[in-house]
Amino acid sequence: MTRKVIPIVPEEGYGPLLPEDSQGVMVSLYASHEKIYPRSVSGLFSNWRWATVFLTQLVFYGVPWLEWGQRQAVLFDLGTRRFYIFGLLLYPQDFIYLAGLLVISALSLFLFTAVAGRLWCGYACPQTVYTEIFLWIEKKVEGDRSARMRRDAQPWSFEKVTRKGAKHFLWLAVSLWTGFTFVGYFTPIKELGIEFLQLSMSSWEVFWTFFYGFATYGNAGFMREQVCKHMCPYARFQSAMFDKDTLVVTYDSERGEPRGARSRKADPVALNLGACVDCTLCVQVCPTGIDIRKGLQYECIGCGACADVCDTVMDKMGYARGLVKYTTENAMSQHWTKSQTWRHVLRPRVLVYTAILVAVVLAMLVSLTLRAPFKVDVVRDRGVMARIVSGGNIENVYRLQVMNATESLQRYKIAAMGLPGLQVKSENVVLVESTQSRWVTVRVQLPFDAATPGSHAIQFEIDSLDSSGHLTEKSVFLVPR
Repeated sequence: MTRKVIPIVPEEGYGPLLPEDSQGVMVSLYASHEKIYPRSVSGLFSNWRWATVFLTQLVFYGVPWLEWGQRQAVLFDLGTRRFYIFGLLLYPQDFIYLAGLLVISALSLFLFTAVAGRLWCGYACPQTVYTEIFLWIEKKVEGDRSARMRRDAQPWSFEKVTRKGAKHFLWLAVSLWTGFTFVGYFTPIKELGIEFLQLSMSSWEVFWTFFYGFATYGNAGFMREQVCKHMCPYARFQSAMFDKDTLVVTYDSERGEPRGARSRKADPVALNLGACVDCTLCVQVCPTGIDIRKGLQYECIGCGACADVCDTVMDKMGYARGLVKYTTENAMSQHWTKSQTWRHVLRPRVLVYTAILVAVVLAMLVSLTLRAPFKVDVVRDRGVMARIVSGGNIENVYRLQVMNATESLQRYKIAAMGLPGLQVKSENVVLVESTQSRWVTVRVQLPFDAATPGSHAIQFEIDSLDSSGHLTEKSVFLVPR
């Protein structure tokens, strides 16, 4: 804890400081962090959260083991600069699709936030997902919330060391398996497994496995809500995407106050009490340790755990559910029905986000569908200038990189267009192996008097003889003076 000594300065009109006053006052600038022990909860939102955990981890851990033909289905091979996504082969020249994916992700985040707040944080964020997994392991090894709190308050014993050690062993196992899986997206995971068993993994593979593994171990095992509160930038700018028609987890203070404990048979009206029994379970289940009854706070990740546990309490007390629920600020203040609330949720802002998102997704799908199954880059050979060859023709030399984006041998025919009499005098049919690229030297000749001196625009026409692909690449032909 950081402390600062602030000297006491007497106000005008008062006498000098006494010796005991001149020492100053010790003021604490920071409060020490108190560990949060989230209570287990079950309910609709908890079930949705666990369904998301299973789905995301099934995809993350399972996809690298899928095969597509004779290769890994999803592999980002940085060494050969080829990215395999099932039947799709992408090259660095296809960077536009990565940009499109980032645009789709950003628009999706804007849309989901405008509709229902921090859905990503509460259900699908890796920090939330792995924290849920680590908390589940902690509960299975150390017991429920009260048992963990009691054990942490007790002195060290053999039983405490055993349970803590087993928990951290399982945490490390999950973390390192996560790091291994992450690297398996960039190195064929079966080869990586063999290298691991033979202790022959490269230094970079070892580094990223342990880096990603220990990041998971630290973030989900120790930092937990601190990442959401202090490291994640989303909590800081979420207010820019919220408005009074955004669905957020809300406490109905009009119905719940004044809060107070009572028996199940007591009449809250006679006791002048609201529906809230002040059990504080909503605080105990919160993964970030906030009290939702104090209103919406930036630490809230919208997981709905407080709504689940409050509904359970309301059921036991025989009260109506929904004291804590997903609703909007306008719906609370104006007492709207569910249909009225949803009509205002689907407001112009949301419809615009949806329309733009659908348009971008459709454009990406159409572009991928119409995408040529090969790529060509044209580079002028700087070592060979325009020259006059036998027969009086003018010759320019180019280098073409032909990239086969299919998984079969392909033949490509090269032709030059744009000037009268322009012809390819070198080999004009190129064979390229599956998923490979090949540099080809192409000599293009033009009759001596077919064009004036200077630079002239031309095009290379490349056709696939084994598929329906066709590409046109621009270049220039130089005619010497």
